[in-house]
Amino acid sequence: MKKRALTAALFLLLSGALGLLAAASGGTAADPLISLSYLNGTFTQTALDRIEAQRESGSAAPAAFAENWTETRLKSGDVLSGSTGTLILPLAGSLRASFFSGAVVDVTEGTEIPSGSLLIPMHRYLTAEDTAVFFTVESRTAVLDYQGPYAFSLSSATDYNAIAEALRSIGLFRGSLTGYGSGFDLEAAPTRLQALIMFIRLLGEEDAALAYTGTTPFTDIQPGSEPARYVGYAYSMGYTNGYTKTTFRPSQKVNAYQYVEFVLRALGYSSTGTTDLTGTLDRAAECGVLTAGEAAALAKETFLRADLVYVSWYALDAQLSGTERTLRRALTDKGVFTDAAYQAAAAGLGSPQRP
Repeated sequence: MKKRALTAALFLLLSGALGLLAAASGGTAADPLISLSYLNGTFTQTALDRIEAQRESGSAAPAAFAENWTETRLKSGDVLSGSTGTLILPLAGSLRASFFSGAVVDVTEGTEIPSGSLLIPMHRYLTAEDTAVFFTVESRTAVLDYQGPYAFSLSSATDYNAIAEALRSIGLFRGSLTGYGSGFDLEAAPTRLQALIMFIRLLGEEDAALAYTGTTPFTDIQPGSEPARYVGYAYSMGYTNGYTKTTFRPSQKVNAYQYVEFVLRALGYSSTGTTDLTGTLDRAAECGVLTAGEAAALAKETFLRADLVYVSWYALDAQLSGTERTLRRALTDKGVFTDAAYQAAAAGLGSPQRP
């Protein structure tokens, strides 16, 4: 039964991805294109035979086996190792394939890839017979689908995925409409609208924003929409003046300085009158929102949603300006989440070391 299920999956995959290659001839040194007939015939059957032999003998390595496509989120340095028949589909992030001998096939293109290649998002890759391959995450986070024999080796790098899940569990973070990776989109740069929404949540005022029924002066915000409520509320409260008098530019990307400035405002260390942001990261370090190492890293890296959740999570333990009261305590007092919910969320993160 397992062999029949895998056979069907492999043939559906190959037929769907390589239908346009039906007339192609076998690959040669001059023309490396791999023919559909070879993939559907000799290559696939050999892979299936070796998988079955390994499973019957108990000698398969990696030892785990995914019968169906399985999605997972990974972090920098995590490795998925595969062997004959392993299929992988990178959905987001950057992964590199490494192997000493054998072959890995980009099924979408119908070509073999050399060891050391970066995988192309949304391309399907198949591990050939007698091949042991290591797919290593090089970006801060990644999302991928896999099927067949596999094993994971997890790194000690910062787990932005777990932080995003922790924030979501206490109601401070929501995914997008992306259909994979829980919609976290940690590999993407945050927008002005997303940064503003997170700022409102850190203030504990999301319910008030969603109940807002007024208007905004911004022509690029759809009246009556959910973004209009967030932006309109923030404008009415003096939290934002927009990009210009008549535009907000909700889809424009924000950088580390701009988002950390929002966080400092939520903590009372800054105001909308602050226009020079060159010292924002240093001020955040002085206020205990960031460590010196985090400020230095944010200054030189592209700011992603992974960074947004990281900064937001650790800001919860920063003290409000002029008090010994933390942002977390302020939010629990407002009923945004309970202390028990926070403790449960924090327990899922372990005890990571901040740089």
